[in-house]
Amino acid sequence: MLCDNIKNYRKAKGWSQEELAIKLNVVRQTISKWEKGLSVPDSEMLIRMAGELNISVGTLLGGTEKLEDKFKENVELKDIVAKLEALNAQFARRTERQRKLWRMWFIFLGTLVIAILFYKLADLIYSQFVLDNIYSNALILGGYDGLTNIYIPSFSSEIGTLLTVLPVAALSIIGIYQTRRQ
Repeated sequence: MLCDNIKNYRKAKGWSQEELAIKLNVVRQTISKWEKGLSVPDSEMLIRMAGELNISVGTLLGGTEKLEDKFKENVELKDIVAKLEALNAQFARRTERQRKLWRMWFIFLGTLVIAILFYKLADLIYSQFVLDNIYSNALILGGYDGLTNIYIPSFSSEIGTLLTVLPVAALSIIGIYQTRRQ
């Protein structure tokens, strides 16, 4: 597989990922992604990499020495294209799975935030209903002798919840938008 070949040929040269990255004018993380199979180099980069490693592109893609002979006859080109298409399809499937996973996570987060907001809204409406009843009937709290209890609503927890939940809601909306199928 390409990721193993890149790693093996790089190590055979005695180069670190950083050294190969410098030779190809990319960052070390790009080499790491190629070697882990998280992405694949494009055809132009494969040609440059094969040149730096002193091997053919066919060998880098997993071919044998016989494949190098075919390259001279221009038959190897079809094999290279087929292998690149297979690698690109594999990378596309992996990327699609990751996109779907992130999208589901953001939808779950957005649903959770909406549930919390509805809960807090219901609590706020109930608190307002209780306060309206207290203000309209002085006998509710204290009975026959008048008011004996003091009801102090605490809106600081609601404000704290809103200050926490609203940025998370914005984050989930942005996440859902960013992970849409393009």
